[in-house]
Amino acid sequence: MIAEFGLAALWMAAALAALQMIAGLLALRSEGAVLGAAVRPVAVVQGLLALSAFIALIAVFCRTDLSVALVAANSHSLKPFLYKFAGAWGNHEGSMLLWVTVMGLAGGSVALVERRLPERTMLATLAAQAFVSLGFYAFLLIASNPFARLDPAPPEGQGLNPLLQDPGLAFHPPTLYFGYVGLSVAFSFAVGALLTREVGPALAKAMRPWVLGAWIFLTLGITAGSYWAYYELGWGGWWFWDPVENASLMPWLAATALLHSASVLAARNALRAWTIMLGVVAFSMSMIGTFLVRSGILTSVHAFAVDPTRGSFILGLLALYIGGALLLFALRAGTVTEGERFAATSREAGLVINNVMLSCVLGIVLVGTLYPLVAEAFGAKVSVGPPYFDPMGAVFVVPMLLVLMVGPLLRWRRAPEPRKLRPALLPLAIAAIGVIGAALAGAGLLPALGIGLGIGVAAASVLPLLGRNLRRTPLATWGMIAAHFGVGVALVGMGSDSAFTAEKLLAARTGETVAVGPWQVKLLSVEPVAGPNYTALEAALAARYDGGPVHAIASQARSFWSPPQQTSESALLTRWNGQLYAVLGDQTEDGRWQLRLWWKPFVILIWLGGVLIALGGVLALLGHLASDLRRVVARGKISYRRERQGR
Repeated sequence: MIAEFGLAALWMAAALAALQMIAGLLALRSEGAVLGAAVRPVAVVQGLLALSAFIALIAVFCRTDLSVALVAANSHSLKPFLYKFAGAWGNHEGSMLLWVTVMGLAGGSVALVERRLPERTMLATLAAQAFVSLGFYAFLLIASNPFARLDPAPPEGQGLNPLLQDPGLAFHPPTLYFGYVGLSVAFSFAVGALLTREVGPALAKAMRPWVLGAWIFLTLGITAGSYWAYYELGWGGWWFWDPVENASLMPWLAATALLHSASVLAARNALRAWTIMLGVVAFSMSMIGTFLVRSGILTSVHAFAVDPTRGSFILGLLALYIGGALLLFALRAGTVTEGERFAATSREAGLVINNVMLSCVLGIVLVGTLYPLVAEAFGAKVSVGPPYFDPMGAVFVVPMLLVLMVGPLLRWRRAPEPRKLRPALLPLAIAAIGVIGAALAGAGLLPALGIGLGIGVAAASVLPLLGRNLRRTPLATWGMIAAHFGVGVALVGMGSDSAFTAEKLLAARTGETVAVGPWQVKLLSVEPVAGPNYTALEAALAARYDGGPVHAIASQARSFWSPPQQTSESALLTRWNGQLYAVLGDQTEDGRWQLRLWWKPFVILIWLGGVLIALGGVLALLGHLASDLRRVVARGKISYRRERQGR
């Protein structure tokens, strides 16, 4: 009965989404005042019903109810409980149900807490959110029913993809979905504002927390996914320009530009058209990513579905939502006024440059991701990888980073005083020295630029603190500093790993010692071990750094039986200045064991930088929420005083 309850809750949520959309649109035309009053509570109930359906799906997975087709295809009675639980979203149907659940809860939250916008704009926003949700409900109920039954039930399930049987499954996909759904809220705000022709600071203030939240989750999701792929796949790389990796990067790039535009619109009433367009583009990138992952046109360790019918359904939704929003923008662009003017060397101008550069990088990633697919449709096989993405992206990233070093010192609206820009000379000089030093140490052009500019950006990130009282510095400013510092840290890690990684691929006998970088690694033994749902060969290794103490690490070559698949479990040993990475391969005919060893200097800075960037977003979000709360309290006090005076 749990599955039937979940399916019924899903149908009712879809019905309420339709009601929410119709009521909101009728209220805009002054034909449904009573229905308009029901939009907010309907949005809340819809979110709760979607949550009930998702809880029901988790329940059937935890119970290993093999009469549910999705459980039989993606679970197994002997699978560890964590992967039974997380396996609820480790598949196509479950992940889509998580998507609509978060979308429903987000819409309900907007309905509950948002009071800054005019009621007409709020009704239009909630109607747009319901319109988006309704398409995904239809997709689930028509093409991807997560609660479909099997009769008779099989005696055992097929199990979860072994590559997904990792704690990262419990964290990585949900964070990305939270990010995608946050961008759907920004999209709905943009559409609502276009429908009512009310684009201004109030819209940006309502949109900004959702964009910030989405950006934080996308940052964490991409960072976690990068580290998960790094240690799980056994290739020693942290980014492969895989189309599905790019599918998460593109919304992040658009969200970064949207975040800066919304901040300018909220504070200075400028960049109105930029904010609306980026709200549409950011969600467009989320939809394109969804299409790539679920259409079956990609062969990737990250892709979920191989059903072209589902891909056609999502492509139809993409055309409907994004095509409709772009058409609406074209029709209403003349009503989106310019906003406040600003000087060509003001901070707003610097943020426009930031947006242009991010948009260009987004275009490069989009073209590089889609071009091989288009070429293949015409019978040509084309591979697009780092030789395209790295130099093409650098053309726009390098000037963006230079502006980033100077931007926080610029004044709003007006040109800066030359003396105010002098502090930026120091980080620019540090960046130049860093580039030259990295090049002299043997780094190539792009890695040297990454290291030098990363150090310069990190140094420049603290410039906004000059002359400030640190205790009175707004939390949002600390967030900006932390995020920019994180960008610099991540760039140093990327450049160091690209320039100075030492690699050794060899076949070794037990007892043999090999050198990789400053490490001496000895293969002690290779023994069979058994796990809860796999068997493995485990290589015991002893690693010594530059004559220091010996560290014991172990790498496994695992064989899963349901479904049958072999995976490599890497051994990682982390120091302050880098990471030793070891992977066990097959045994050769003469009894030796294949080993892959890497010494990766400062590679951990990549993910540390990602965490710092997300932390900066959290601080900025808390700062804006605290500021909004103070305004609400102040308004309440003023209203109370007026009431008392009136008495």
